[in-house]
Amino acid sequence: MINLVWLVPLIPLLGFIINGLGRNTLSKNLIGFIGSSVIFISFVISIGIFLALGNDAVKSHEVFLFDWISAGSLKIPVSFLVDPLSSIMLLIITGIGFLIHVYSIGYMHDDEGFGKFFSYLNLFIFFMLLLVLGSNYIVMFIGWEGVGLCSYLLIGFWFTNSSYATAAKKAFVMNRIGDLGFLIAVFLIFTTFGSVEFSKIFPLAGNMLPGNSTIALIALLLFVGACGKSAQIPLFTWLPDAMAGPTPVSALIHAATMVTAGIYMIARSNVLFDLAPVVQHLIAIIGLATAVMGALVALTQTDIKKVLAYSTVSQLGYMFLGLGVGAYNGSFFHVITHAFFKALLFLCAGSVIHAMHHEQDMRHMGGLRKKLPVTFLTMLIGTIAISGLPPFSGFFSKDEILSHVYEYNKVMWAIGVFTAFLTAFYMFRMLFLTFFGKYRGTHHAEEKIHESPKSMTIPLIVLAVLSAIGGAIGIPESLGGSHWLSHWLAPVIQHHGEAPDHATEYILMAVSVVGVLISIAFAYSKYVKQNHVPVADEGQRSALAKLSYHKFYVDEIYDTLIRKPLDAISVFFYKVFDKKIIDGIVNGLGWSTSEASKGVRLLQSGNVGFYIFMMVVGIISLLLYTYLSL
Repeated sequence: MINLVWLVPLIPLLGFIINGLGRNTLSKNLIGFIGSSVIFISFVISIGIFLALGNDAVKSHEVFLFDWISAGSLKIPVSFLVDPLSSIMLLIITGIGFLIHVYSIGYMHDDEGFGKFFSYLNLFIFFMLLLVLGSNYIVMFIGWEGVGLCSYLLIGFWFTNSSYATAAKKAFVMNRIGDLGFLIAVFLIFTTFGSVEFSKIFPLAGNMLPGNSTIALIALLLFVGACGKSAQIPLFTWLPDAMAGPTPVSALIHAATMVTAGIYMIARSNVLFDLAPVVQHLIAIIGLATAVMGALVALTQTDIKKVLAYSTVSQLGYMFLGLGVGAYNGSFFHVITHAFFKALLFLCAGSVIHAMHHEQDMRHMGGLRKKLPVTFLTMLIGTIAISGLPPFSGFFSKDEILSHVYEYNKVMWAIGVFTAFLTAFYMFRMLFLTFFGKYRGTHHAEEKIHESPKSMTIPLIVLAVLSAIGGAIGIPESLGGSHWLSHWLAPVIQHHGEAPDHATEYILMAVSVVGVLISIAFAYSKYVKQNHVPVADEGQRSALAKLSYHKFYVDEIYDTLIRKPLDAISVFFYKVFDKKIIDGIVNGLGWSTSEASKGVRLLQSGNVGFYIFMMVVGIISLLLYTYLSL
């Protein structure tokens, strides 16, 4: 079964080709069926591979397809690595991807670009599968670039809106910055190890001592790549703007696929990062800063999708914080649980937007829980899960990260726990503003509100169940579990970070849960009992609220410090260097040739006597030259 792994990415690629070519001729029902079924088939094969790997004594298989590049000592095959890490990623990508495809059938049914949308989704899944299956950094990089391209196409899907097209360009450009770091790291890896194959690099790196400057530089450059793809400071501003795409795109990019690529890459390269403790510390600091920044901005947003977008930025920060303290298992565990509850939350938000006829401002919502019972119940489960209350999935993964952070640095732990409290507050703020109180829109709009069709609600129910029970794969020993995920990933990740003793862990859990409950109670008091609605008037906001609402003016700072100076330099080069120097040289050559030809053309007079005279002059000149040169 493992040898059939090449079918997993190939089948979605076929779906892309069929739907892409037939987008204007095939019916929407057939396009939706093809687009979803190809992902489901890949999911079934992925389950078979996962089960086969579980029953196999050898937990790592390299499936060779063909030689791609062979130049001197550089050998790059196209081959896939099937091991515990990639097998779980296959299940997440195809499983969550299938549910999002099914959801899209209902959500995008009235869109004229239905066929094109499904072809893009299939292509996105193909490249994401290529990224996680590649047995070397080059194949991984192809998938890495491919998901960047597809994110550009999907974010800017409604490109006739100029702001959406701008958001797509922003995502593409900011990702290219990170990708440059990744590419330089790959060059440096080949220079250092003579290969780009994981199976050759990691054993050689395992023999090196921590603190090696070359390995530290490689790790730093790989982290730069991860910052771009996984939206860490300073390359995080593209992710909230990615909300310009249709809601299923937001769920696909923000939940289980593109933004987790950076975490996957670092987890895959854990041998290299363990040799660079300084870089690991930097990762922890940036991850923590990103988590805090995302949470503080989410506190005041009024667009339901923007709240979830900055929530994703914050949760990704948590994952990087875990990576930085060596808790690779905890971070990857949070990737899995985050895939469940964040896909659920985005799709629930899409269900609300669908019911509200594309209204996204929570100030115009309220009282929807009776009109959208399935959406409300599933979103409640997702909100509890991301807030970190037991026994829902988010509690176990977030607790594992924070317990390792506690052993690493107490101050970082305190900031991380405070961020968890903020998460609970802004998520329940979103839930209460959307579903509680009285409806704040128009009476005409209220009459049209209805629950979403089954093609949208069934994926919500499945994801809600996963969000509720998904933490079972990582129940810690302190709570009577065996942490199945840790044992499963052991062949790939040897270092698990330092964990506290059971007594300390119980205290940390209690602090976290009590703080989260207090945050929820505060949100309930403010937004349900007091019926508070965020003000629209800018003048009524406090200075801190303005800072948060305007995302700390990071985009404006980038605009002032980076974009405007670059624009000024480009204008200078255009007006001075390009027009006057380059164009001056080219045009000067043309002018001088034209002017010279005006004089030379007079020699061609058509007078035979003049031609004979010139011939005689030429002969005499040649004779004279011959005589003088003797």
